[in-house]
Formats: sequence, C-alpha cells, structure tokens
Amino acid sequence: MTAATNRVEELLRELVRIPSVNPRDGAGDGGETAVAEYVREWLAGRGVPAELHEVLPGRCNVVAVVPGLSEEAVLLESHLDTVETDGMTVGPYEGEVRDGLLYGRGACDAKGPLAAFLLAVAELAAGEPPPRTVVLAGVCDEEHAYRGVLGLVDTLRGRAVVGAVVGEPTALVPAVAHKGVVRYTVRTTGRAGHSSRPEEAVNAITLMGPVLAHLADHPPGVPPHPLLGPATRSVTRIRGGTGPNTIAGGCEADVDRRTLPGEDLDTVWRDDRAELAALGAEVDPPFTVDPALDTRPDAEIVTALCRALAAHGRPAEARGMPFGTDASKLARAGIPSVVFGPGSVADAHAAAESVELAEVELAARIVVAAVRGMETRGTETRTGASGRGGEGSRAAGGHLLPGGGVGEGGGRVSRGRPAVPPRLPPPSSSSSSSATQAGGSPCG
Repeated sequence: MTAATNRVEELLRELVRIPSVNPRDGAGDGGETAVAEYVREWLAGRGVPAELHEVLPGRCNVVAVVPGLSEEAVLLESHLDTVETDGMTVGPYEGEVRDGLLYGRGACDAKGPLAAFLLAVAELAAGEPPPRTVVLAGVCDEEHAYRGVLGLVDTLRGRAVVGAVVGEPTALVPAVAHKGVVRYTVRTTGRAGHSSRPEEAVNAITLMGPVLAHLADHPPGVPPHPLLGPATRSVTRIRGGTGPNTIAGGCEADVDRRTLPGEDLDTVWRDDRAELAALGAEVDPPFTVDPALDTRPDAEIVTALCRALAAHGRPAEARGMPFGTDASKLARAGIPSVVFGPGSVADAHAAAESVELAEVELAARIVVAAVRGMETRGTETRTGASGRGGEGSRAAGGHLLPGGGVGEGGGRVSRGRPAVPPRLPPPSSSSSSSATQAGGSPCG
C-alpha cells in the first residue's frame, strides 16, 4: 500500500466512523453536522479555511475556497448524508479494510467521492494557485429532499461558477445526463363494508386493479434519450384497507415517473393525472419533483475532466446514468455540472457497502489534473506576497463567499436561473430550501 493510499484510508475511515444518517424531517437529530465539523477541521489543518452554513435547524453545509488566478470558480460538490444502516452485514461505522476495500455506510455513497475532493483541494491549496478559484462544498439532505444543494445555490449567489463536479459513485466515468423524477400518489375510493356482505360495499382495491394494469401496459410515450434510454413509470408502493374482515373503502398507490431531459415536469404530472382520471382514479399533487440533467459534452468542466481521465489512462467518454443527483439542481441554477467519483452505484446503500481505496486516490489525482488543466480567464484575484489569496479572498464581512451565508432569498444565483423545478401544485409535504445562520446554532 502506498503512502497516498494510506492517507486515503485514514481520511475515509474517519469520515465513515462519523454517523451522518439523513434524519429526513425528524426533529432533534443533527444528521450531518458532526461530519461537517470534521471536514472543516480537517481542511483547517491543511491551511484551507472553511465555513459551516445552516440549511435546516441544526443541519449544515460546509464550504471552503481555494483562491485561484481567476475569480471564476469551479465547484467540487459532494453530500455528507447517508441512508440508514438497517440490514448491513458489515459494521456501518468501523471503516474496516479488506483486500483494498474500505467498508461502511457511506463509504461509496458518497464519503469516498468526498474524500477524493478533500484530498484534491488540499493538494491544490498546497501548490501554485490553480487557474480558477476552487469552491469545495459538502452538503446535507441529498438522500431525502435536496435541501442542502438548494441552500448551496443560495450561498453561491454573486460568484461566477463556470462548472461543477458532483461527487457520486460513477466508477470514474464522467456522467453528463441523468433522469429526473415526478412522484405522486394515485387514489381510488370505494365504500367500506363488512367482508361477510361484500355486495353492500365497493372495494377500492378492486377499483385500483385497472389503474395498475394500465400503468404496467402503457409506458410513457416519450422518445428515448441517447444516453438514458426510455422514460419509465413504476408503481413502487400500494396501500389499501383497514383490516382482514373489512372491504376497503380506500386504496392508494405511489407512482415513480422517471423523466428525460426536455420533459416539462408540470406537463408530466398533469398528463398523468388526466390519463388516470379517465379510469376513475384521483391523482394527488406530486410529493417529489426533481429535474433531469443534460449537460453539454463540450462544456468546459466536462472537457477538462475528460482530458484528465485520458491522461490517467481511463475511458474519457461522457455517459448518462438513471439515478438523480445534486447536479441537476446546480445545472438549473446555471452551473454546467458533471457527475464523477470513485465507487460503483451497485455498492451504494448496500448491505456491505464499500469502495476501493486506490480508486479514491486516483479520483483525487484526476480532479487535481482537471482543475489545473482549465484555462485562466476572467477577473484576476488579488494575491499577497505569498501568491495566495488568503484572507484577502474573503468577501466583505469576513465570509468566504458573497452574502456570508444562506437563506437571504429564494435559492438563486446571480444569473437569475431558477434553482427549483418548474411551477407545480404545492407538494404534499414540506421541502423548503430556506436557511438561516442563527447565532448559537450547531452550525456556528
């Protein structure tokens, strides 16, 4: 094992040892805060100042800046939260290493990519100023409602960000496209009654049968995407009835509609609602709405990453992937984004989740090469005698980024592109991206 791999193992083990299960909307659980604090301290030990920004009560993003020769920035973003540990067959927080793999919850999704970005930022900060300023962000709530990345978009307001690399397990493949999603609940209503007298009742579960058959037999009529294939529509959960001796008066099913780039999310929901209403079903407003990603393969951030991959002997062809990420929210805010990182999505959320340490190390080297391979342009930063931006890189008020925090307005960046999906009926549960930076909070 090389010294570099040893550094990767030490960092990633510490990240995995810190529980950061997404508490969703639960109260009283700090979720990602402890790992955000660790990231801040790890960076501080390498001369890189970082700040915590409270996005939800007691839940933080961590943001650091390495000044470059240009004030135009490249963003390295990954998430701090993990899914639950139920059913794991390895210690979720031990960081055990076997045969070059480190095991534990989040090792692959997405603390492996986060570790690669941290190592890359430390190397970039230790050398000559990179061509572009580098912003590193570890965000909360990716595994639930994406409120961390929406808070980050607000934090970045006023800074020119020319591109983002979003850390997810892609097996070091650059992904420029992924599907979006509209999730909604379908309901059928009957009349409850005793199961000994079914002729006096109307069974809502029976009424749901034609709806389920229609959804199975009629996929979305959308042409396939060259990188993503077809749009899909799946029933993922069904609930009905109150007891074994009662005819169900109500039945509901959750539908997961995976969208392709170019589909209007509002239109998707309204068309599905009309289609299923013809079968006697009601369709609730969507409870999850997430846009697709479709970054141009010739975007500067993509070509820089592909050049770095080729220089390290890796395949450099941009591809697509089916699952959603923070990248689509950054792209809708006007930041061209590519998804990239060590690990396989097959190991994400797995009972024995793991990532190859050598791949994390290679990912860090590729990111450094990509950043250093970008052209210098735009407004030059002012540097001191050391050649580094240092404290002079902070915005007025002593903060690393303009605005000095989050929650000051609507989740938009200076280009005015929306950071949220197109207008839809109000979702059935809150997913506010508003944030505060109150004194005395755990994110101080």
